[in-house]
Amino acid sequence: MATTFRLLSSRCLATAASTSTKALGSRSIGAARHLSYLSQQSQFLHPSSPQHQNRSTRALRPVILRHSSGFSSTHEKVAAPPMVYIAGEEMTHYATQLLVEQWIKPYFDISKWETYDLSCKSRDESEDKVLSDAVEAGKRIGAIFKEPTITPSAIQVQEMGLKKAWGSPNGAMRRGWNGITISRDTIHIEGIELGYKNQVLFERHAVGGEYGAGWNEVGEGTLLTTYIPKDGGAPFVVDKRDLTDKHNVCVVYHNPYDNVRELAHLFFKRCLEHHVTPYIVTKKTVFKWQEGFWATMKKVFDESYKDDFLKAGLLDRSGGDLQHLISDAATMQLIRWTDGGFGMAAHNYDGKFGLLLCQLLAT
Repeated sequence: MATTFRLLSSRCLATAASTSTKALGSRSIGAARHLSYLSQQSQFLHPSSPQHQNRSTRALRPVILRHSSGFSSTHEKVAAPPMVYIAGEEMTHYATQLLVEQWIKPYFDISKWETYDLSCKSRDESEDKVLSDAVEAGKRIGAIFKEPTITPSAIQVQEMGLKKAWGSPNGAMRRGWNGITISRDTIHIEGIELGYKNQVLFERHAVGGEYGAGWNEVGEGTLLTTYIPKDGGAPFVVDKRDLTDKHNVCVVYHNPYDNVRELAHLFFKRCLEHHVTPYIVTKKTVFKWQEGFWATMKKVFDESYKDDFLKAGLLDRSGGDLQHLISDAATMQLIRWTDGGFGMAAHNYDGKFGLLLCQLLAT
C-alpha cells in the first residue's frame, strides 16, 4: 500500500503483535530488528544538508537491549535510534498512539525519541514556539516522524478558541529543513495483495510554491512584483498587472531550484535500486516556469543515469528515454498502470493530487 514511513512501522509490527506474548519467538524479534534497520534507511522528508547525507548507516545500526517488562528474560528489546516524533490530532493521532503503545513500545526502547505536540491547542498556547522547537530538533537529529496536523481555518479558530489562524506546520518544516522531496513508496507484504502488483515510487519537490506564499486582500490598483538582485545589480519588474476588481487576493511565491539536482540524483538512484521506470511530472505546458525543473532532471539523467537504465532494460516501456508527463496525464496513468514498476518525480504542488490518488489506489 502507498504510504509514508510513519505507517511502515505499524504495518510491519502488526504481524508480531498478533502473536501472543507467550509465543513470541526469535522470528518476531528478528523482524523487529530488521524493521529498526529499515526505519533508519527510510526518510519522510530527505534533508539536503551534508551532515545528513554523509551520516554512516553503520553508526545507526540497532543496539539490542534486554526486555524488562512482561516477557521472559530470554527476549530482547530493540533500541530505537534518535528521532523527532511530531504528534498531531484527530482520529489519526488516536490511532497512531494505539500503534505506539501496543506495537512499538513492547518491542522497542524509544527513550531517545524527542516528542513535540503540534496540535492547534499546543501551538496556540506556546505562540507557535513548539513548531520552531520541532523544526530545530529536526535539523539537529535528521530523522522525523510526523502525524497529520491541522492548519486551522477561520471557522476552526472560532471553534477551538484560538488566538489566530496559525500557518501550515508542513510549510515551516520544509523551509526549515530545506527538504529535497516528500517520498511515498508502496509497501508490499508477502501474502497480502493490495493495489499495485509491483513497487511504485513517488517523489514531490518539497520546498517553495504555494506553501511559502505571501498574500493579501486588496482593492483596485496596480500590483508590481519587483526583483532586487543581491549582488547590487539593477532591480527590475518581474510582473505588473492592473487590478480592476474591487476585491482581489494577491499571491506571490517562488520555487527554489538549487536542490533539484540533488532530488534528481536521489530519485534516479532509488529507481535503479527498486528496478522501476522513472517519469518526470510537471504542468509546464501551462506553467512555463516549471520548464527548468524538467530540464534539470533530464540533464542529470542523461549525464549520469541513462546508460544504467538502458542496460537494466528499465526504459523499454518509456520508448528508450526519460519521459515527461503532464500532471493530468500522470494522474490517469496511476489508475491504468496497476502492475506498478514505475516511479514519478513531480514538481512541487503538481504532485499533490497524484500522490494522494496513488495512496488511495494502493490501499
